[in-house]
Amino acid sequence: ESRPAVIAIMSVSEWDSVESEARSAGVSGFLPKPPFPSAIADCINQSLGIGQTGEDETEDALDDFRGHRILLAEDIDINREIVVELLEPTGLEIDCAEDGSEAVAMYAAMPERYDMIFMDVQMPVMDGYEATRRIRALENGGSVPIIAMTANVFRSDIDKCLEAGMNGHIGKPMSLDNMLVKLREYLVSLR
Repeated sequence: ESRPAVIAIMSVSEWDSVESEARSAGVSGFLPKPPFPSAIADCINQSLGIGQTGEDETEDALDDFRGHRILLAEDIDINREIVVELLEPTGLEIDCAEDGSEAVAMYAAMPERYDMIFMDVQMPVMDGYEATRRIRALENGGSVPIIAMTANVFRSDIDKCLEAGMNGHIGKPMSLDNMLVKLREYLVSLR
């Protein structure tokens, strides 16, 4: 039995602005640009009819991080906006630093404020490796989970993150699924 072809488009335009024209042309799926791996997987699963059994409701209940705050160290505005928007539905509170030096200062001023840090590796002023080493050298900096964010995903890059004192690694472009895995790993035990 053959399935009808599913046609999806990618666009920087909002779906609402192109939906009627796209649907009349036979388009049934949409991916916003830049495409994230989780969005691509969702589009494929939706076109195949996978995961449409109400599982999402249970998943949402697991991803309630209200009462937790993280520090996001990322120098690129759009990347900060994307992470904040992706994590907004979780109820997580997010403070942002634009470079490693600012992240160290923010953490040093109030270490008890942060349950976790997402640390970009390549930033101006002070990179994520040095910022992590400095946070780890602080009196209260040894236990906060620090997760590297980098497009470099070779084993040597991951080892460099771990050697600097980071607890884990997330590849870029950032995916909600990958961030949730790390948040669950480190924040669920704090409840």
